[in-house]
Amino acid sequence: MQIMDNQVETYFKGRGAQINAHNRFVKQEYVREHPEVLDEEMTLNEKTEIIYTWPKTIINKVESEDLGFGYSLNPYQGCEHGCIYCYARNTHEYWGYSAGLDFERKIIVKKNVIELLEKTFSRKSWKPKPIMLSGNTDCYQPLERELELTRNILKTCLKYKHPVSVITKNSLIRRDLDILSKLAEHNLVHVMVSVTGTDESVRRILEPRTATYRQRLAVIETLSKYKIPCGVMVAPVIPGINSQEIANVIEQAGNAGADSAGMTIVRLNGAIGDIFKDWLYKNFPDRADKVWHQICECHGGQVNDSRFGVRMRGEGKIAESISQLFRVARERYIKPSNFEFNCADFNYKANEIQLSLF
Repeated sequence: MQIMDNQVETYFKGRGAQINAHNRFVKQEYVREHPEVLDEEMTLNEKTEIIYTWPKTIINKVESEDLGFGYSLNPYQGCEHGCIYCYARNTHEYWGYSAGLDFERKIIVKKNVIELLEKTFSRKSWKPKPIMLSGNTDCYQPLERELELTRNILKTCLKYKHPVSVITKNSLIRRDLDILSKLAEHNLVHVMVSVTGTDESVRRILEPRTATYRQRLAVIETLSKYKIPCGVMVAPVIPGINSQEIANVIEQAGNAGADSAGMTIVRLNGAIGDIFKDWLYKNFPDRADKVWHQICECHGGQVNDSRFGVRMRGEGKIAESISQLFRVARERYIKPSNFEFNCADFNYKANEIQLSLF
């Protein structure tokens, strides 16, 4: 059963979602339909809950034509960053939770990730391709500071000389400069830093528990200084919210040393549509209608879009103007590198070699 707090008027500061949207897989739920007959106010636990799990597999094969990597690995499910637009919110429903507040407050931790990764890399049949950390939720979200799952994953990739890419919006990645630098020496790592704007007042409600934009640009500068290949990801672009900042973000990222730039346009699949709409009208009542309709214009009249080749970039005049602005800014401010992942040095016997030393 799920506790639904759709009717609660309180604004949860420090959280992106303000409601727990209905989980399509759950048949029964608690609701505040008649609060006047309750003896006590119905509340939700606002603290973050850690849920440990031991999966059977850890690496996901990516079939999408829109993504440029072969595998993804997610040590965490759910994310305290609370980005309101996050497409990964829908995956929380498979665990029996809501894509709304539950996604930010119930974090699933995969305890046996290193054991499974070692087992996979040690197979003679394993063919190395870049693994994305994380294709779903941020591998450097706040819990990583204590649990260090991502750090140990990077260590394992270095041990086996396996290529890995990272996308994050958390400055915690600087903690692992020692490992990232060694991976970079062998062309085994590339980092994309997500920067969606420069207006901190927007970031605080759009991505409430993330690093500031200034800190993220500083991450790019630091990675570049340590010769760790890195780029900027302007994603997602939301018409009327951060679309006007594309050029400014790419210029600052280019000045900081970004060697590439990527972009996607917002799409609100599944429960995210209701969650985002609730957030939009609460935070931007003066322009909510316009923003909502512009998102619809980018996806053939709907806010959701699952079509390969179209869903990430949108279609129509608004989407094309956004894409054109992005292309012009990238050509002007980004100096591309000739970086290529090194798959040739992978050694599935790395564990055997290490054990033989003892």
